[in-house]
Amino acid sequence: MRKLAVLALLALSAPLAAKDSLGVFSDWGAFRDRSVPRCYAIAIPQPSRLKRDNEPFATIGTWPRRNLRGQVHFRLSRMLRTNGTITLQVGPKRFQLIGGGGDAWSQDRTMDAAIVAAMRSASSMTIRATDTRGRRFSDTYSLSGAATAMDAATLACARR
Repeated sequence: MRKLAVLALLALSAPLAAKDSLGVFSDWGAFRDRSVPRCYAIAIPQPSRLKRDNEPFATIGTWPRRNLRGQVHFRLSRMLRTNGTITLQVGPKRFQLIGGGGDAWSQDRTMDAAIVAAMRSASSMTIRATDTRGRRFSDTYSLSGAATAMDAATLACARR
């Protein structure tokens, strides 16, 4: 069921012709977009009955032309409060992210690497923030299949 949800999310986010599926690994998918070029692992959070402003997802991307690998990005379920704190918890580790609008990122490449390393040994991750109405919210992701999806995306862009 979640595999179909990942594929449906991607179908909505960009033209299918621009993406090559590298596989779906438990709760994560891996894709290559030759037109950019970029490769990425992607997942959607666990379902929620709460109102969402956006269709949330998490990606770990590789951008060969920009010499970026393992770049962490979140589309959040709600729009962020200005100057609010965004915290990512991966297993026992916590990271303070930066963001705006409905998006969040790590602070730098070193933090990207630390988050990716933590994802490889944890079973879930949760991002918490405050929305524009001052309400706290969170998006929780299963990390089942994340390591394999990240590896597939990294290898696909390395073979260009």
